[in-house]
Amino acid sequence: MLRDDDVVLIVSNAPDTAIARQIAQGLVGQGLAACVNLGAPIVSVYRWQGAVEQAEEIPLTIKTTRGAQEAVVQALGRLHPYEVPEIIVLPVTGGLTAYLDWVREQTRQPASD
Repeated sequence: MLRDDDVVLIVSNAPDTAIARQIAQGLVGQGLAACVNLGAPIVSVYRWQGAVEQAEEIPLTIKTTRGAQEAVVQALGRLHPYEVPEIIVLPVTGGLTAYLDWVREQTRQPASD
């Protein structure tokens, strides 16, 4: 049975480091995410409006809970410059209990910033 305090990962990409940092600061600052990892630039190859495109992007890995995931998805939609940003929610099926509890605690508190 799914619970609101189940930990999930949300995967997305940003067009550059500055926007990735803004998104991360916004999500963590609002208490929607416990942590956002910004990865090294990657090259994404994709089809958009009938053409094969490629772009360098910054991967984002967002740690939150199932109960907060819809708010994170909505915030990403507002913060993200892409018309159709990648937003994929993945369940976490295990991990270090202390870390998972920390994610829960961080997303349970009202934002202090």
